[in-house]
Amino acid sequence: MEYIPTIGLEIHAELNTKSKMFCSCKNDPDEKKPNVNVCPVCLGHPGTLPVPNGEAIKSVIKVGLAIGGEIASISKFDRKNYFYPDLPKGYQISQFDKPIVSGGNLNGVRITRIHLEEDAGRLAHGEGATLVDFNRAGVPLMELVTEPDIKTAEEAASFAKELQLLLRYVDVSEANMEKGEMRVEANVSIRAKNFPGAPLGMKVEVKNINSFRAVYDAIEYELKRQSEVLNKNEKVKQETRGWDDVEKITVSQRSKEEAHDYRYFPEPDIPPFETKEFDVEKLRKKLPELPVARRERFGREFGISDAQAALLVIQKELADFYEAAESELATRDDRESSKIEKHPRDLLFNYLMSDLTGLMNEHDVGFDVLKITPEHLAHLVDLIADGKIMSRGAKDILRKMFETGNDPEDILRDEGLHAISDEKQLAKVVKEVISEHAPAVVDYHKGKVASLQFLVGKAMGKLKGKGDPGGLRNMFERMLAEKK
Repeated sequence: MEYIPTIGLEIHAELNTKSKMFCSCKNDPDEKKPNVNVCPVCLGHPGTLPVPNGEAIKSVIKVGLAIGGEIASISKFDRKNYFYPDLPKGYQISQFDKPIVSGGNLNGVRITRIHLEEDAGRLAHGEGATLVDFNRAGVPLMELVTEPDIKTAEEAASFAKELQLLLRYVDVSEANMEKGEMRVEANVSIRAKNFPGAPLGMKVEVKNINSFRAVYDAIEYELKRQSEVLNKNEKVKQETRGWDDVEKITVSQRSKEEAHDYRYFPEPDIPPFETKEFDVEKLRKKLPELPVARRERFGREFGISDAQAALLVIQKELADFYEAAESELATRDDRESSKIEKHPRDLLFNYLMSDLTGLMNEHDVGFDVLKITPEHLAHLVDLIADGKIMSRGAKDILRKMFETGNDPEDILRDEGLHAISDEKQLAKVVKEVISEHAPAVVDYHKGKVASLQFLVGKAMGKLKGKGDPGGLRNMFERMLAEKK
């Protein structure tokens, strides 16, 4: 039997504020020494009073505005009561019936709500003991809940990636899943396809999803598992299951009968607040261009494909660099003709996405410390497009640019890497190659096209990569035709 999946996501993201949610302790996700960023407030000592972090509230408002959600005029905090060793207060300060954001849409998926709460600590298991690190306890945590609009595991992973990108663009969270800064939970159910009016199937919550690959794998597995249960004429249990990333299966953690009653009630130490205190319209005006708009504009203004635009926009610093370089290239792109077939914009994309990022990855260098400027990369592309340097020389120059930060034309002059364009010099080399490789010449005259490429390669070797392969090819064809 075929089934229709219904999937909703709950996604937590740690916000990148300087301090924690309700105290002045440092918010540092990279701190390795346990229990140093703690104080009586985030450790839940009796008599301490929480003070909300205004920057965290602004961050959630910014995300709400970015997805077109409704910002509540009045919001409040609530106590969510449960006991767990990494929760020092014995309850969590969260939001229940008055979240900061309601509604909105991202990637075609409706958003139910976005609310703010404090994170829990971390547990470390091993050697017969469990230790608690409270550095993360009290860190501002945004929770976004979607409507059950998602139909496939692929859509779910795509949504999570787009949300991570959005959080980075509005600069509220790095949302690195490998660091636990963004965590995904999936609510998964299925119902029979041939009964369109049938109610939704029994919902299963899947936790412990810590990568985009795991988002896809966990949902795919759970859809298959539930299908197999129903095909045996058994019932899917409403439960919480955890994703085992080693075994690639979901495992039961808690049944409906064991589900928590969190006994929410208004946080007595924090009064309700009005969001107008945070100047919502000013935050709206200061929003950056969002990923979906930037992808569309890159395609329209720069004539690149949807796939190319998506690759650029997936990292804001990369997109910024490309746009600055493209803008510089456009001011120079008035040449009447070019000795190469590719448009300078194609060259720019290729050299940025392949050669430059390759060097950056090789040396673990980010755009914040990169010595090459967008203007210099555009200048290098111009030199290639004008036939002043060949591809091999361009790669050598780019590496020098990476090491020194110098302008490519200065390196070209100092290193003597100009392309050889003198017809007499080129003709001399072509004649030498023809005389030195008589068997290849014979093969060429027999119709073996590969022999021509062999001869061009030999000529490029003699010229140390400074010749124009297209021009050499034409010269070989002309001279070989004369010898036939």
